[in-house]
Parts: sequence; C-alpha cells; structure tokens
Amino acid sequence: MVESEQPGFCMGYGLLALQAYLPSLHPPPCNIEAELNNCKEVHGWNAALLYTGLYMTAFGDGFVRVCLPSLGADQFDHKYPSESRQQSSFFNWYTFGISFGGFVGLIFIVWLENYKGWAIGLGVCCILILLGLLIVAAGFPFYRNQVPEGSPLTRILQVLVVAFKNRKLELPQKPEEAQENNTGSGTGSIDALSQTNSLKFLDKACINPGRNGAWSVCTVTKVEETKIVLRVLPLFISSMVGYISNIILFTFTVQQGGMTNTSLGKIHVSPATLFIIPITFQMVMLAVYDQFIVPFLRKRTGYVGGITHLQRIGIGFVAMLLASVIAAIVEKKRKEAVVQMSLFWLAPQFFLLGVADVTSFTGLLEFFNSEAPRGMKSIATALFWCDLGLASLMATFLVEVVNKATRHGQQGGWLEGSSLNNSHLDLFYWVVAVVGLLGFLNYLYWAKKYVYQHNPRIAELPADQDSP
Repeated sequence: MVESEQPGFCMGYGLLALQAYLPSLHPPPCNIEAELNNCKEVHGWNAALLYTGLYMTAFGDGFVRVCLPSLGADQFDHKYPSESRQQSSFFNWYTFGISFGGFVGLIFIVWLENYKGWAIGLGVCCILILLGLLIVAAGFPFYRNQVPEGSPLTRILQVLVVAFKNRKLELPQKPEEAQENNTGSGTGSIDALSQTNSLKFLDKACINPGRNGAWSVCTVTKVEETKIVLRVLPLFISSMVGYISNIILFTFTVQQGGMTNTSLGKIHVSPATLFIIPITFQMVMLAVYDQFIVPFLRKRTGYVGGITHLQRIGIGFVAMLLASVIAAIVEKKRKEAVVQMSLFWLAPQFFLLGVADVTSFTGLLEFFNSEAPRGMKSIATALFWCDLGLASLMATFLVEVVNKATRHGQQGGWLEGSSLNNSHLDLFYWVVAVVGLLGFLNYLYWAKKYVYQHNPRIAELPADQDSP
C-alpha cells in the first residue's frame, strides 16, 4: 500500500510545482495589496489542474500516514521481550521523524518558497518524497510483510449482521459448542484469537444455524476482532474530546507569539516560524524520553514502555490542561502589560504542548496499533488519525459556539476582535481548560475500565527465546 500511494503523493506535488513554474497556468497577474478586489481566481483547466494536485497530495499523505506506522509495527512481535521493547521505541522515533520533517520544512522549504519561488519549493518536496519511496522500496526484501486477507471492515460488518440475525437464539452453555472446530480465522496470516467473556451478544454470530457462508456464521476470531474494535471505541471518543485542547492551544499560542516581542537577542523570530519552538521541544523530549526515561521506568514498573499506553496518554491530557490554565494567565498579563511582553513568557505553554505531544500523540498511536489484531493494524492507525481530525473539527465547532454565545448586538464574540488585543482569548482559554478537564475525567473513567488485549508488562522468557 505504501509503495502504491507514494507515486500519487509525489505526482500531486509535481503538478503543483508545474503550475507554479509555468506562467500560462497562473491566473492573470495583479497587485494583491493595491487591487485585491480586481484579482481574478484561477478557473477552467488551470483550476482543475490545481485541485487535482491538491487532492492527490492530500490523499497520498493520508494513505502514507495510515500505512507507515502499521508497516513499521509489523516488523516486531510483541510475544518476544526484545522486539516488544523495540516496537515501543519505534513509535517514539517515528514521531520524532514527523517532528524533524516539520522542522526542516518550516526552515528549509519555507526559505526556498520565499526566496527561490514556489516552483522550487514544491519541486524539492516532490524529489524528497520520491527519495523516500526509493528508500522504502529498497527494504522490501527484508520486511515482514503481512499479506491482507480481505477487508477488516467487511469482517466487522459480517459479525454485526450475523449476530443481529441470531439475536433470538440462545447461546450454548459451553462456548466451544457454538461453532464446532471453527475457532480460527480461516486465513493464514491472521492470528487465531481465543473467546472472551465481554460483549457476549456478539458470540451469537458463532452459532451455526445450519447454513454456511461468511454472512451466515462467523469464526471466533472474527467475533473477537470485532469485540476489540468496539472496546476501543469509548477511548477513541473520550480521547478525541480530550485532544481538543491541544488543537486550540497550538493554534492560538502561535498567534499569541506574534503579538509579543519576538527578538531573541540579535535574532528576530518571524511569526511564521514560531511553530519551530514546540516542535523543537518535542524532538528533544522524545529523544530524552526514549533513551533515558523509558529504561529508568521499565526497570521499576516492568512495563515495556515504562508506563502503560493509557497512563502515557493521560499524562498528555494533564499537560494540556495545565497549558490551558497557564495560557489564560499569561494572555491576561500580556494584555495588561504596558511594555510589549517577551516571547519567553510563552515558553511554559510551549513546553507543556511538547510534553502533550510526546505523551498523548505517541501514546495514542501506539495504543491503537498495539491493541489491534494483526489483520486490523491499518484500521487502527486510521482510527488514530481520525481521532485527531475529529478533534480539529470539534475545536472549530467550539470556537463558533463560544463566539455565538458571547456575541451581543453589534459587539462581536470573544474571538472576533480585529486583533488579539481586542479579543478575550484569556477567557476563552478558561473555557478550553474546563472542556479539557471534563474530557480528562471522561477519559479517566473509560481508561480504568479498559482491559488490555496484550499484557503491557515485559514477559520473561529464556535467553534463547528472547527473539525468533
């Protein structure tokens, strides 16, 4: 999947670079500052080319984001302690790679686009993606490749449909009688799962009513795969609510930074590059966390990652909550200050945002991937990115609701001022803090009830069995 979508990803950037390079594909030139109302939008064939490039880039990026973590995680077997530790480290360094890519993009690619032109910047992006494709392809002979065995969404739907059909049937007292000699998945690359006692109504999908076929009777493995997905859904929803604070804080903290004195000695930091600050914090903390904190905690707790996935995510939500409170206090001080506040005042919330990403971002990605059965790794990673995407939508919705609720007559809402100096961002941060607190408490409730699919502690095996 990765190799099939990378060319489309690269081609999208190539089309955008081509359009930026050829004047015939541009809209008519105009002076944006002097005659903005007279500027014409791109239309016709040129517009089709533009949107094709944008959508190819978006779809390619989405497919790669889903497939790469799953491909990397498939190279490790959680049954072996050494590989289980390596898998935990992989997700830390995968997140580090995302942050490093953003760091390079904000410095190098932005510089190219500003001083050498959009065509050069987009063309370099295309070349870098192509180089990444070649590197990934070079490793094909060495990968553990899990051959897909049908759509996991189809398997889930089959279980739900068959369980509904058999809803009036009684489960046998002995679970093994529900479906004789049919506890496997029927496929070679998907691990067989043992029957569990949760969500018993789904076990009715295993009852053989005398008809054969995937839509008439399901294996125990299919049923257990569906149970795993359903058990994760409450955490999916609660973590989505908890992550709203991070989206809002990241956006408005950078806007806050643009209103402060961004001179660091003789260096002037432009508002566009303020994103580098939390990314830098994140990269440093990821390296420290993986190399020092995890080994230290692992020796004392026995957990592969030092702490459990859900504990790690919870720490991130606490960091977001503290960042919201600090951001509200700092913003109030900034508006009351006679002299322009220094950018250094935002360091605590930038630091806490870095902590939140090191813990909650990586923790959620590893949690969804590690808990998913072998045949559903890509779906689990897609759930993670859906979590962040839906959190962004809910953050936008929260801004709209607050603006509408605080709008009085001709007076705009809290965030509708001409600038942050004329807005009430400090009050909005307190609303974000309340939402974050409610989201964290809701998450805590479901996290305590959750039972891990795999034991998060290190399994003790003889030395000769430490890895396959």
